[in-house]
Order: sequence, then C-alpha cells, then structure tokens
Amino acid sequence: MDRFYSQDQKALRETARRFAEAEILPRAAAIDREDRFDRTLYKGMADLGLFGICLREGAGGAGLDAIAACIAMEELARCSGAVANAFAIPVEAVLFFDHHGTDAHKALIPKILSGDIIPATAVSEPDHGSDVAGIRTNAVREGNGWRLNGTKAWVTLGGVADRIMVFARTGADAGHRAISCLLVDGTLPGIARGKNEELLGMHGLDDCQITFSDVQLPADSVMGPENQAFKMAMSNFNFSRLMMASMALGMAQAAFEDATAYAKDRKQFGQAIIGYQAVQFMLADMSTDIAAARLLIHHAARLHDAGEPIAKEAAQAKLFTTDMAMKHVSNALQIHGGNGYSREYRIERIFRDVRLAQIYEGTNQIQRLIIARQVEKEAA
Repeated sequence: MDRFYSQDQKALRETARRFAEAEILPRAAAIDREDRFDRTLYKGMADLGLFGICLREGAGGAGLDAIAACIAMEELARCSGAVANAFAIPVEAVLFFDHHGTDAHKALIPKILSGDIIPATAVSEPDHGSDVAGIRTNAVREGNGWRLNGTKAWVTLGGVADRIMVFARTGADAGHRAISCLLVDGTLPGIARGKNEELLGMHGLDDCQITFSDVQLPADSVMGPENQAFKMAMSNFNFSRLMMASMALGMAQAAFEDATAYAKDRKQFGQAIIGYQAVQFMLADMSTDIAAARLLIHHAARLHDAGEPIAKEAAQAKLFTTDMAMKHVSNALQIHGGNGYSREYRIERIFRDVRLAQIYEGTNQIQRLIIARQVEKEAA
C-alpha cells in the first residue's frame, strides 16, 4: 500500500520505523517490566518532530495529514503499543490547543512539541466512562476565576503531566449542555495524584486517578466556548479513534511478523509448522484482515482531511481494527505454542497491550451504537 503514499508520508514512515526499531524496541520489554514512563523516548519523539505531524505549519507543526499520523502511529506501535500510546497524547493535544485555545494556551504549543510540557486529558471518572455527559467534576465561578472540584480516573500520563485538560461541569443544565474544558497547571495546590494504576498491559504510561480539591483557576482557563466542550470532545474522539485503530494495527502487524518468522523456524513432526494448513490459514487470515483494517483507517483519514464528517467511519475503523487485532494477536500467540505464553517472546506483551484497544477511546460496544445511529440517520 505504501506505493501510493506521498513522498512526505514515505519519509515519515521511514523516520518513525528507524526510531522505533533502533530506540523503542530495545527498551520495550524493560518499560513493560518496570512500568516506568520513559522520558528519554518521549523526548526523542519530540526531537524528531513527531508530535506536530498534523499541526499546521503556522502553529509550528509539519502540516501533514491525518494519514501521516496514522502511519507514524502504526510504526511506533509495531515496536511498543505503550510508547505509541504516549505519542498520541501530545499529537492530539496540540491540535486541540490550536483549534480551541486562547492566545495564552497556544503559547504553550512550542513546549508541548519540544516535549518540555507533557499534556494529559482528563475526561473519565470513577463512575462515568462511556457516559461523558454524566460527569460530576465541576468548576464554579469564584471571584475572577474558577474553583475546581472532582475526581478523574484513568488519566494517561496523569502522573507526569504538566498541563491537564479537565472536562468539568460549569453550568446548571443536565447532561452535555453544561460541560467545559479547563486547562489546569499540574503544580497548583489542591491537586492529588493517585498511584500508578497496576494495569494488565500498556505499562509505562503513569496512568492514574487525579483528585481536584478546591483548585483555584484563573478566568482564562476555559478552552473553547463555555459549556460546549462535549461537542469538542466528541469531535476530538473521531480523530483519536483513528489513532487508536492505528495503534492496534501496528500491534497486529508485529504479531503477524513474529508468528510468520516463528512458523518458518519452528519444526514439528519433521517439518516447519508453516507447512501445515492449519497455520497457513491463520496467517492468511491475519494478512487479509490487517490489509482491510489499514484501508478502513486510511479511508476515514482521507475523509477527515477533506473536512467530511467521519463519526461512522472512525467508529468502523476503530471497531473492526481493534477486534481484528485482538483475534489475530491471540492466534499469533497460539502459533507460538507454549513459547507464546512466555515473557521471553514479545507476543506475550503484545497480547496484554492490545486488549486495551477494544476499551480505550470508547468501548467497541459504544462504537456499534455510533455506527447504528449513523446508519439510522442515513436511512431517514
């Protein structure tokens, strides 16, 4: 498929692949084992200019398209899903700052691009994951600013974030009509960060719960129109779902490559197991579904770049790719036999990491609801 990439996209792919294979892959097992955020790799991605892939040139970015971001995400995830996950956070943050931030907010973009400021987004709460409209964290006007209270859960990079985009209720209306996004300096009094969550996979992301207790914020903390952040979040989710689908795609590609190489070397009953039809069919299905997923993702990305609505297409790409990845990573582990269950082989880590993709950025059950509602609208 890369024969149809532009020269910029091809160059980016090679840059991301070289960095991933030379820098990320040798550290991936240690990151997983130690569950520690790797600032060196994070800064390395920043130094390559990867965080500004899709950001317009006038704001300091490379001005490339969404397909370019998907390509980079796939290449990074091919060597580590967790590091790729960390990559997605600043990529999405600078776009959000550029689209919705004040001049003061936009002034922070260069430091996010350089890796000197680590951003995080806080939407989910202990009792509200998929139900974004039901969040309870609130910010009330006080003097010339805001007073923020509430608890956010599953904040990726929350333990190391310098700036946190907090989605909070700022009005009396119920549901989605009174939610705003406030940019919070992570050093302010009243912010308490919980322990690094002990997750099944995706280690090294300092994922934690954050509690805000009477945190005093300046008046200009709100990003975008007051009480309209729900729409902003939903729009942002469309792009982030393409990124998460690309992350799952990269892990599926790695699993396919590992399974193929193992099947060529592993001999049973006098021949390499790649010669057995049972293994051949699994590899054939992997190859086919990976290609289909890539086409789905890049189709949605092209629509995004053309300014078209992509709620259905992004949900389809995320749903298909993450379900596909979970299935075929499992099959790749099966091809490895007992060795696949051992931490000596990378497939074991991929198997644990890829499971999050079906939950992250909207569960796959939510994706089906989105698709069904779009189909209903189109049929009306």
